[in-house]
Amino acid sequence: MSDPMRPPASHHHAQTASPRSDSPRPRASLRTAVVWDVLKEALDRRVEVTGRQSRTELDVLDTGGGSGNFAVPVAQLGHRVTVVDPSPNALFALERRAAEAGVADRVRGVQGDVLGLFDVVERGGFDAVLCHGVLEYVDDPAEGVRLAVDALRPSGVLSLLGAGLGGAVLARALAGHFKEAQTALTDPAGRWGAGDPVPRRFTAEQLTELVEAAGVRVDAVHGVRVFADLVPGVLVDTEPGALDALLKLEAAAAELPAFHSVATQLHVLGEARGPQGGAAA
Repeated sequence: MSDPMRPPASHHHAQTASPRSDSPRPRASLRTAVVWDVLKEALDRRVEVTGRQSRTELDVLDTGGGSGNFAVPVAQLGHRVTVVDPSPNALFALERRAAEAGVADRVRGVQGDVLGLFDVVERGGFDAVLCHGVLEYVDDPAEGVRLAVDALRPSGVLSLLGAGLGGAVLARALAGHFKEAQTALTDPAGRWGAGDPVPRRFTAEQLTELVEAAGVRVDAVHGVRVFADLVPGVLVDTEPGALDALLKLEAAAAELPAFHSVATQLHVLGEARGPQGGAAA
């Protein structure tokens, strides 16, 4: 799932993910590069701390993972990925995409949602849980986070991505919709009006509070798509070196709190605490 106000994240491949790579990258990588780099590093660290010398693969849950924008690249790293998504069409696309990428044996799609997570997957059975673009759409975000955390093994990794309030306010204002920008700024859910397709947006403080309340130690917060959605596409597509420069700028700004307030999305990375990997019920 993603913010429908913005162009959706396109298919993302591991070999084109990092802004530090010298290989050509599609413009769509502007919307995923920061999260992918952080997530890959976290998974690599998790492999190291598991102490499993005979194998490197992790068990990863991608709730709301759709057609596999992250699940397939994670599987290409050698991990086993279970995708839980309510859309049969998305799961069909996931199956096809995983097959095309040669990782069909490491990707499993299951129909469901985060609030019914343990009807379809094992509690406490995963080394990492991705919860990207989900909390905007659930009735109870706190319960959604708690359930995602309860799917983790002890010290497991949580990757949470949510729509940012400030990015929406800025986008509406720059588009000349000043009343809608003010409405979003003051609305408890961060909505700019009845026609807003996103049910809920968050500040960085709200997301970190949800994560910490669920028993997760927050390791890092990143602003995602700070500049990417504001830069004219023609500039990035035609100006030599513009894409690489913008990717580096996004990476440099991502961890700076000053830019969290204007990011289109907010990414929280953390590690589960407690003997069961999640918060106490």
